[in-house]
Amino acid sequence: MTAALPDRIPTDSLSYRSDDPRERLIVALDVSSAAAAQKIVAAVGDSALTYKVGMQLYTAVGPQIVHDLVTSGRRVFLDLKYHDIPNTVGAAVAEAEKLGVSMLTIHAAGSTKMVRAAVDAARVRPDLMVLAVTVLTSMDGHDLETIGIRGSMEDSVVRLATIAL
Repeated sequence: MTAALPDRIPTDSLSYRSDDPRERLIVALDVSSAAAAQKIVAAVGDSALTYKVGMQLYTAVGPQIVHDLVTSGRRVFLDLKYHDIPNTVGAAVAEAEKLGVSMLTIHAAGSTKMVRAAVDAARVRPDLMVLAVTVLTSMDGHDLETIGIRGSMEDSVVRLATIAL
């Protein structure tokens, strides 16, 4: 995973805006091996700076893939959608921060306390973004009703987004 990257990769995306499209693009590494991920990174070259590592790749190869990407100058979006008791999620976010990820996901449905634990753990590094997932894109109104969530999809998204704020 070696490609020419800019000297400075801004990580504070909340305050930094760039006209450079490489900073707005996130490449999904939805594969099952480090070799397949490295092939994608090599093909993309310096056209993108951020790579999404999700459950499939992380489960297959572990944190080494995050380490490899970060040490090669890439940003990592760790999309594991943490959802557990607050203490466990806070500890997981702290470990993700140590790996050097730039952003990660949690489930807003985990409770206000869980969201707070994640955000508190991320405060060690102000540029670490915690993104709260409200409703999975694969779900519809019937799915929500099946798991006991009443009301429209829109109401559910707004209610869960409010928890995350």
